[in-house]
Amino acid sequence: MTDTRRQARPRVPHPRVVVTRALPDAVMERMEALFDTHIHRVDTRLDPKTLRAAVADCDVLVPTVTDHIDAALIAAAGPRLGLIANFGAGVNHIDLPAARARGIIVTNTPGVLTEDTADMTMALILSVPRRLAEGEKLVRSGEWHGWSPGGMLGYRIGGKALGIVGMGRIGQAVARRARAFGLSIHYHNRRRLPPVLEAELGATFHADLDDLLRVADIVTVHTPLNGDSRMLIDRRRIGLMRPHVFLINASRGGIVDEEALTDALEQGRLAGAGLDVWEHEPRIDPRLLALPNVVMTPHMGSATIEGRVASGEKVIQNIRMWADGHRPPDQVLDGWA
Repeated sequence: MTDTRRQARPRVPHPRVVVTRALPDAVMERMEALFDTHIHRVDTRLDPKTLRAAVADCDVLVPTVTDHIDAALIAAAGPRLGLIANFGAGVNHIDLPAARARGIIVTNTPGVLTEDTADMTMALILSVPRRLAEGEKLVRSGEWHGWSPGGMLGYRIGGKALGIVGMGRIGQAVARRARAFGLSIHYHNRRRLPPVLEAELGATFHADLDDLLRVADIVTVHTPLNGDSRMLIDRRRIGLMRPHVFLINASRGGIVDEEALTDALEQGRLAGAGLDVWEHEPRIDPRLLALPNVVMTPHMGSATIEGRVASGEKVIQNIRMWADGHRPPDQVLDGWA
């Protein structure tokens, strides 16, 4: 297997770069100024035939999360392809072992979307228990007849226990926001945080995910989607949560068993959910669409102008470093696949 971290690489002075879909104008203009750039200026993902043609004749491919870069596609790549510079942090749509076997480096754009995703998560944490989506629909329907003591009653946020599954950059950013709203912080992570950071966040560690799910009033998911996390929140674990619990997912749809979640919501075994991602995106189970206690957003957790431009700048930086024969700063290493 090729070790792309140690192998010396020649320079590629003017790489041919294929971008699979339209990015922010400032990013595309800069790419076109720096590289031999070919951009598919569409707002839908490329069909398999077009994507296959793209990888056959480029030095760098710039895909997004909607492009499925599987082993068959990588096998069809031309000899020039040396870098897959992903636009986004998640790389579960790229077959990393297949890329490594071909000596193709994969990069992503970590860090730049942390605060945006944490903001969206906090918005969902507030929206679901306080029934904001239901209230907004009621006003628009023309059926609201004014204030009443029992109207649109929800649940207070302060004093509740927030269970964070995955305490990386985003999980920690959520914890900082949640503390300001009076939530107590509990977390599960592969590695325990240093004591100083735990004290700063006021966070209690649970080595066993099951234990965390048993004590949390609100559960929010912040792990990458990989072999270890797929269906991490499965039917059994959903069954460990108490009936008043709200589940929030702004990470990846495949981490939560959507069918089991829907069953629990329909049967009153969970109080509600806030979902920004979906197991079979963009398809959504019609049963979920019919539930009033689910706040649904269209995978927009990282959708800020500032975040998209910052992601593009990271892509450009990775391409430039690779083209100069150096290791890109955001190379995805072992542990993701």
